[in-house]
Amino acid sequence: MTSGGTRSFLSEACYGEQELDANSALLELDKGLRSGKLGEQCEAVVLFPKLFQKYPFPILINSAFLKLADIFRLGNNFLRLCVLKVTQQSEKHLEKILNVDEFVKRVFSVIHSNDPVARAITLRMLGSLASIIPERKNAHHSIRQSLDSHDNVEVEAAIFAAASFSAQSKDFAAGICNKVSEMIQGLDTPVDLKLKLIPMLQHMHHDASLASSSRELLQHLVTSYPSTPMVIVSLHTFTQLAAASLIDIPKQLQLLLQYLKDDPRKAVKRLGIHDLKLLAKKAPHMWTRENTQTLCECALNIPYNSLKLGMLSVLSTLSGTIAVKQYFSSVTGGSSVHPRLTDLVKLAQECCYHSNLAVAAHGVIVLSNIAISCTGKVDTAQLEQDTVLGVQSLLMLCSQDSSPSAQATLKTTLTSLVKLLKSRPHLSQSAVEFLLGQLHLSCDSSRVLLCHALAAIATQQPVLGDGMLGDLVDLYRVASHSSTDKQQELLLSLATVIFVASQSSLSSEVKMVIKQQLENVANGWTVYRIARQASRMGCHEFSSELYQSLRTRVASEHFYFWLNSLKEFSQAEQCLSHIKDGDYCGAMSAIAEALRSYQKGIASLTAASTPLSPLTFQCQFIKLRIDTLQALSHLICTCNSLKTSPPPAIATTIALTSGNDLQRCGRIATQMKVCMEEFRGLAARFADLHQSSFDSDYATLRNVELQQQSCLLVSHVIEALILDPQAASFQEYGSVGLVETQSEYERRMMSVFNQVLEEVEGLTNKHPPVSYQHTRCLCDAVIALLKVPLSFQRYFFQKLQSTSIKLALSPSPRTPTEAIPVQSNQQLTLKVEGVVQHGSTPGLFRKIQSVCLNVTSVLQSKTGADYKIPLDAKTNEIEQRVEPHNDYFSNQFLLNFSVLGTHSVTVEASVVDESGTEWKTGPKTTVSVKSLEDPFSQQLRHQQQQQQPGGAQAAPQRAAYTRF
Repeated sequence: MTSGGTRSFLSEACYGEQELDANSALLELDKGLRSGKLGEQCEAVVLFPKLFQKYPFPILINSAFLKLADIFRLGNNFLRLCVLKVTQQSEKHLEKILNVDEFVKRVFSVIHSNDPVARAITLRMLGSLASIIPERKNAHHSIRQSLDSHDNVEVEAAIFAAASFSAQSKDFAAGICNKVSEMIQGLDTPVDLKLKLIPMLQHMHHDASLASSSRELLQHLVTSYPSTPMVIVSLHTFTQLAAASLIDIPKQLQLLLQYLKDDPRKAVKRLGIHDLKLLAKKAPHMWTRENTQTLCECALNIPYNSLKLGMLSVLSTLSGTIAVKQYFSSVTGGSSVHPRLTDLVKLAQECCYHSNLAVAAHGVIVLSNIAISCTGKVDTAQLEQDTVLGVQSLLMLCSQDSSPSAQATLKTTLTSLVKLLKSRPHLSQSAVEFLLGQLHLSCDSSRVLLCHALAAIATQQPVLGDGMLGDLVDLYRVASHSSTDKQQELLLSLATVIFVASQSSLSSEVKMVIKQQLENVANGWTVYRIARQASRMGCHEFSSELYQSLRTRVASEHFYFWLNSLKEFSQAEQCLSHIKDGDYCGAMSAIAEALRSYQKGIASLTAASTPLSPLTFQCQFIKLRIDTLQALSHLICTCNSLKTSPPPAIATTIALTSGNDLQRCGRIATQMKVCMEEFRGLAARFADLHQSSFDSDYATLRNVELQQQSCLLVSHVIEALILDPQAASFQEYGSVGLVETQSEYERRMMSVFNQVLEEVEGLTNKHPPVSYQHTRCLCDAVIALLKVPLSFQRYFFQKLQSTSIKLALSPSPRTPTEAIPVQSNQQLTLKVEGVVQHGSTPGLFRKIQSVCLNVTSVLQSKTGADYKIPLDAKTNEIEQRVEPHNDYFSNQFLLNFSVLGTHSVTVEASVVDESGTEWKTGPKTTVSVKSLEDPFSQQLRHQQQQQQPGGAQAAPQRAAYTRF
């Protein structure tokens, strides 16, 4: 069956399954299109979007759309409707159609049909293609004609097409505006048709005069037609037009607030609130103090909870922007109005204790945002107290209610609390104590949210101490008595808070309580998530035990090797946790033991990788960790060599003779230089890993940065103490302690950095290098870094964002080993096309702004006479940036191959995010190019060979090359 064949290539390829190439896939669908059965034809048509998603390059998309255009031209209305749906679903691929004229010609032929439904589908098809044919006059003419049709289906389709073309074409919008105005104001136009025509005016924003005339028409409609549907449609179109043209936003705010204040109809008020929220998101800087004050007065006086909720949602959006600062600045601009005396604060305080939970949640958001924004201006102690009291009352109310509305309110309130405590850290201790007390009284679903909030607060500020650990453990003992999803989530959340509170050192009693609960009610997935959190928080001994218990409970050998590698990594880090200060021999043996476990783990990790999940980041990170531990061990050995191999007696004489003062130190100076270069190399490799991790979350990137900084710190300390004490500067490291930390691991690392720098600065220039004080300081720095438990962040376990680039080169060889032929007197035009492919959550952490394409060519083997060739003739190196549109980009490069022989051309792609940072994401594609001698040079060479004896043949050939 054809349908079975079409399904086979579009189904997700399993591991090791052979996929069809693009041409074979298109041929399979083409069989379905040429089938005599309508059902098979329709099935083939609706499978085209999946084909475009799998093979998103112009050659295939162009061929596929031409086939669809033939089906549209020759098929019945149902097939045309299917093609229309496919076109609308594949909107971002329309720009890849190469033969636009031919495609439109085949589609447009149906507009002359006698069937109004066929004409209507064609009009909608043209509207869907407006982005690639915005200035087609025949399409414009057909749309204008169809607006006068007597068939309602055709007129509605013409309105859709007119709106689409108006959004894309300035000429069409200017030409159709008068006709639309006449139809709207015409007495013979039905009201329902007017309601469909009015939204078209939102696209008349291409120039000021067009926008002004459309605004006048809408103003006339609002006053002349006071019916509710007409006012709602006109006002919303008014808002969309103002948001697009920007200059009319202040007037639109006043108009909407006037209707919100004076119009008694609830539907109109709801529309006004909806549009005010749209403008609050679009242009909060255009909200004046008077606008916000009017909205506050309306919210204070409105008796309806639903409308009050809508107004508060607008205010909560505004309260997180610059509009709240403009509101609290006085009209004269000199002094500031005290926040507690304003209507906005009164409204927020009143709503915090409202019976409607959603209203109360928005009241808390507004109040906390005001407390955050007023920092440093006025005395806000009372405002902070009001905010905390409002939050606590709402938390007490919602935490004991398991209904969805109460849980949503609780989540919103806790989010506001975490945001407030980040701005006001002095409130953290009391807030944490309140949340801990509330944990015992809450229902299970609320406990999960409270634990998330506690963990978020504790990662910002170290407010969870050992004194609070007892309550948490007692709660964990009685936390779960069933294996429902909520109970599993509660076990994980409570365990996370315990890990944060224990600060990576779990007592045996705590571990026993957690393991007992996990054995009783937890499933394997919950145990794995808890082990993952333990690895993130630095509780490696406990995570190792959990991974050990999970290894034999998985159904795949890849999962077994993955868990085994995690167990080995945890054991390796556990070995380092026993290092004592000053015990350098113990540190060496601990590093050796850790390296043994790491080598076992990296072997298991390699076995766990598959083609679909290569675990690239994990392998690189662990290899760097292994090399860092080896470098630290090497440094301790080098420091010990001062005792085992001190400088010889004639070292001073050698130093004076050679003029190199470091020769006084003997062989340790050379070894220290090697160590310094080793750490600088590690720092560069960590920087490369950071640059290649585009999809990583911020915490993982910060973790990689800390590893890089620790390597740079050690290399700087070696240089400052031993190699070049005079030139060493600490000014660039002076602000390390001022950096705002986001996790306990980062706080510990920063503390170690500051401690090491202080010790080194105190020791610099006090003793001539190399003394035992210097080596002791270096060894102490190594031990201080090793004693901080390594944190395995989220990206090591889980990839929330997935971004990849697929490249296609043309011309391309028919086989991978074949070279592309080009004559030496011509330049090769290399076209690079690419598609950006995303996972389920594109742009979660960062988005692609542009793609950087780097093309280089290197001469691999040379044919012809052997003489010296300039370097620029051997290589090409071109770099260009291109912005992807609808996830597609293309660029062309002119490459010169004047030297005869085989050249290797490499195309490498990297991405640039919105902040301008370049990320080395790849991919890298290589093709071979063979440069052949052009016929003229070949003929000239033959003539010269005939005229001259055989000994003098190299010089003319050289002259032929120099021409190029």
